Amino acid sequence: MTDARPHLEPFEGEFARVLCVVAHPDDIEYGTAAAVHRWVAEGATVSYFLLTRGEAGIDTMHPDEAAVVREAEERESARRVGVDVVEFGGFADGAIEYGVALRCAIARAIRRERPDLVVTTTWDERFGTGMVNQADHRAVGLATLDAVADAGNRWLHTSLAEEGLEPWGGVKALAVAASSSPTHFVDVSGEHFEAAVHSLEAHAAYNDALPEDFPKPRALLQMVLGGGGQAAGVEHAALFDVIRRG
Repeated sequence: MTDARPHLEPFEGEFARVLCVVAHPDDIEYGTAAAVHRWVAEGATVSYFLLTRGEAGIDTMHPDEAAVVREAEERESARRVGVDVVEFGGFADGAIEYGVALRCAIARAIRRERPDLVVTTTWDERFGTGMVNQADHRAVGLATLDAVADAGNRWLHTSLAEEGLEPWGGVKALAVAASSSPTHFVDVSGEHFEAAVHSLEAHAAYNDALPEDFPKPRALLQMVLGGGGQAAGVEHAALFDVIRRG
């Protein structure tokens, strides 16, 4: 019988510093946090850069209140997988537009954190599951792809050098989560899966506001990471489209 699973390579490499760039609180927790927990356990320093505070994400809560709540929940969810540095870009939730300003903000984060691995979400119109991808996700993902190159170019975003942020061209790979065409997997079975569930559960106010029939954190991550595991031939896996550099 022919194996219908996609050909996926183990995503391996000695990544000392990892930067995750996403649009909203909880974007990382829908699967990527399991890989973060593994990378931290292996000795990497991981930091998060979120372009918004997710203030438009809770229908029953005014954005001014939601921004404070969701920022706190994101910091706690990051702590649960070993991440101490969580920065926010100050862009308006639901209104992020691709452009030079967005690329500059992300390049600033890259120069500041000096990662060798950058992680973001897909900029395709649909996620790998077939669901429509949000506008914020698409803008941030594509801008991150470009900002990785921008960060190493002295003659782009010249104000960054004036801030004391010298060019950084040391990014070895960009890992794109939720892609419809993943190329690699990270085995996140066991404690890494459990840590991811614990991390997503930290978004208590957000989770409580979701429809009653929306899957709870464990069930949702079983679908995402369990499905990844089936594709990779392990119990649980985070899947990425990996773009190598250099």
